Amino acid sequence: MKAFGKILGIVLLALLLLIVAGGFILTHFFDPNDYKDEIRQLARDKANLELDLRGDIGWSLFPWLGLQLHETGVASAQTPDKPFADVQMLGLSVRVLPLLRKEVQMSDIRVDGLTLTLRRDKNGTGNWENIGKPAQPAAAGTAAPATQPAPSGQPTPPTSEPRDPLKLDIDSLTMRNSRIDYSDEQSGKQYTVEGIDLSTGKIREGSSIPLKLSAYLGTNQPVTRARTELTGNLRFDRALKRYQLEDAKLSGEASGDQLHGKTATFSAQGQLLLDQAAQIAEWDGLKVSVNQLRALGELKARELDKQPKFEGGLSVAQFNLREFLEGIGQTLPAMADGSTLGKVELSTRLSGTANSIQLGDLKLKLDDSSFTGSLGLADIAKQAIRVQLNGDRLNLDRYLPARTAKAQEAASATRKAEVDATITSATQGNTPLPPSPTQQAWSDAPLLPMARLRALDLDVALKLGQLTLNKLPIENANLKLRGQNGVIDLQDMRGELYDGRFNAKANLDVRQDVPLLSAQKHVANVPAERIVEAWGEKPPLTGLLDMDSNITTQGNSQRAWIDNLNGTASFVVNRGVLLNANLEQQLCQGIATLNRKALTAPHGGKDTPFRELKGNLTFRNGVASNPDLKVAIPGLTVNADGDLDLRVLGMDYRVGVVIEGDKSDMPDPACQVNERYVGIAWPLLCRGPLELGAKACRLDQEGLGKIAAQLAGQRLNKKIEEKLGDKVSPELKDALKGLFKKQ
Repeated sequence: MKAFGKILGIVLLALLLLIVAGGFILTHFFDPNDYKDEIRQLARDKANLELDLRGDIGWSLFPWLGLQLHETGVASAQTPDKPFADVQMLGLSVRVLPLLRKEVQMSDIRVDGLTLTLRRDKNGTGNWENIGKPAQPAAAGTAAPATQPAPSGQPTPPTSEPRDPLKLDIDSLTMRNSRIDYSDEQSGKQYTVEGIDLSTGKIREGSSIPLKLSAYLGTNQPVTRARTELTGNLRFDRALKRYQLEDAKLSGEASGDQLHGKTATFSAQGQLLLDQAAQIAEWDGLKVSVNQLRALGELKARELDKQPKFEGGLSVAQFNLREFLEGIGQTLPAMADGSTLGKVELSTRLSGTANSIQLGDLKLKLDDSSFTGSLGLADIAKQAIRVQLNGDRLNLDRYLPARTAKAQEAASATRKAEVDATITSATQGNTPLPPSPTQQAWSDAPLLPMARLRALDLDVALKLGQLTLNKLPIENANLKLRGQNGVIDLQDMRGELYDGRFNAKANLDVRQDVPLLSAQKHVANVPAERIVEAWGEKPPLTGLLDMDSNITTQGNSQRAWIDNLNGTASFVVNRGVLLNANLEQQLCQGIATLNRKALTAPHGGKDTPFRELKGNLTFRNGVASNPDLKVAIPGLTVNADGDLDLRVLGMDYRVGVVIEGDKSDMPDPACQVNERYVGIAWPLLCRGPLELGAKACRLDQEGLGKIAAQLAGQRLNKKIEEKLGDKVSPELKDALKGLFKKQ
């Protein structure tokens, strides 16, 4: 037995020496460069490839099966003059004996100067799609026979059992100075990955494989450039279809059209997992930074083979959103306060699909405001915004465009000069009645971003403990807003204001060139002067306002909205004051005129208090008709009929004042009210800029003359009664009195 074993060992050694000798002879006396034409033809027949073997082919056989290619191009046999791959040098070697055990043991794989040029033509066909398909010989006039089904009754050949995957054992993979170009003629888009440098450690299945990859990325639509570097440890198990990238870190810089000359520095790190068997992907220990933005979280995706869904958590540390956006070339719309968006912080739970994202359990801090709730995009492609938020407070004035009075002043400069001149000349007393204003008070500047509003898909529900809007502090504010297909519907807006309350509904239709607006509003117990001041105007009165209105208008500017204003409104102002209006002085002056006496001192203060002011308005193209204005003033009752021209902020009223007389402790003799004056509607005319309020009112001299004639007739009738007594018949006395009645 020992001799047999010795003989067998000698035989095996002789065979091994024979194989080594054969390998030596093949590699030293057989030059593959002499068979380039045969190699090219074999590539055409078996793989539908056109090889351009410009450089030398180097090879070894045993114990390493090695191959080196230099300056080699690869193209499809259909387009041999358009190579899709070109390599300066490709070197690899495999141990021969382990291949017999289905093990791949390789030394370093080296790739230098690889260029892949991938293209899709106008028909969507890629220049790589026919690669690897053996060429089919075409017989003239005949079609390739279809696959014949197995005859009935014959057993179907057994399918081959799945093979065990080859076991990989590679010392390293190195790629240098490589490039990938992809272009699509249908879309015109181009993508480039250049300067590719890849290096790995020992590649073994189930083991941690360190890798480092760096490259420059570029696109043309939009033009974007990015430098990237990826490091980590790769681990894979092909049997379980499980792939992990541990301690992954991606970093780099990006620039391009969308950044408008700015540069974004970014990084992302964490633990990545792809489990194809379970169709899930995970990213744990997520850390992301873009310039000064810092975020932590985790993400998990599932149903990767269907419609992928993802969920996870995200926390963003406090940062300056304004500086961040400016740093990536994004321009914010003009805001009244340039310090807004300086403090932003959030934490949330993420969920969504490839075309939607939802931020639930949201906790958001925005400057001095805090919010909870949810927000998201129900359809990213359509920018369908969904918001449900509860907040403590929000000063919206800070985020809205500043009221740069340039446009307004340009539109009303002439009017302001006109009003200023009128105010200067309008003093209490017998000055002439101010003229009606004629200059437009509103701007023609466009207010609505029509294109953006038409594309808006919005559903918002917002609750705030305090909302500041137009300097009005609204408590317990609630807002529900929907916008879709060019129609924005304010379903409800309500709140409390200065111990009063209000609610409103509105609808804006921007589907056509001229937008249409309708609104309904209810106001109860709200200071009227505060509302007027919110519009930047000087209030003519104070008091608690109750109002109901239903209006419509159209256009896209202040002037258009006022010029096309139509609808109705009813109002009551309680416990108010007519500012800068001494009606008592005006009336005393009139009574003194009738008494033919001079006032000894001014009467009343600079303002006139009232118990109630009420009326109804009918709007027609910017002019409000007010036929039933009533004001209840201590000692007076005022009835008025007139118009408010909102286009020029002017008024024109005929006023009747019914007086009870001077009831002060020390009545002025000139202003003493004869019982004949009580119950008479004393006439006033009010005309001029709305800013003047009651200062624009003057005694109606013509009407006052008629009253004087009426009073004179009453005096004569009394004397007739006293003189004639019972001396004449009643019929004659009535006839004589009738001669002095007001005609």
